[in-house]
Amino acid sequence: MWPMTLNDKIIFCLLNKKTMAYIMKDPPTAEWLFGNSQSSWIWLLVRLYLGYVWLVAGWAKVGTDAWTGASAGKALGGFVAGALQKTGGAHPDVQSWYAAFLQNAVQTNPQFWSYLVAYGELFVGVALILGVLTGIAAFFGAFMNMNYLLAGTVSVNPQMFVLSIILILAWKVAGYLGADRYLLPMFGTPWRPRKIFAS
Repeated sequence: MWPMTLNDKIIFCLLNKKTMAYIMKDPPTAEWLFGNSQSSWIWLLVRLYLGYVWLVAGWAKVGTDAWTGASAGKALGGFVAGALQKTGGAHPDVQSWYAAFLQNAVQTNPQFWSYLVAYGELFVGVALILGVLTGIAAFFGAFMNMNYLLAGTVSVNPQMFVLSIILILAWKVAGYLGADRYLLPMFGTPWRPRKIFAS
């Protein structure tokens, strides 16, 4: 057969109803970290740290009148007002599109968002500490960190965001020293359902 150019190879594969696919292998270190249950003790430390931070923050809010009591929404309203003050200047801390979200969604129903934030932080903390659906819990934690960053609050949010993203990548083994050791084999995944969702 004649020497084939890339275009020739693509045409040849299409004519023969084949696809050109090349799957890159992960480095051995990444395979061990993100896919081997022996690395789960590392993720346990990360989970416990993140879970503790979320649990303490959520517990403080749930037990506060301005977040979940008779005055629910008052504390969040103050947070939003502070964020909206950071929208001015050439390089604002809060971008105009996020400010519009805060004004049109959060400020219109601060009680709902106040409960959502307080209990969201609490549930993420509990799930991470217990290792319950760790990848999903870490995703919601990262989502909250991202929103705090978009609202112009730095604090520990960048650090927590990065650790949450790493936990999401390690979802298969991050909760192995926890409830996920039993939950993941029962649930499986959407692309490979197991006992509970197999039917």
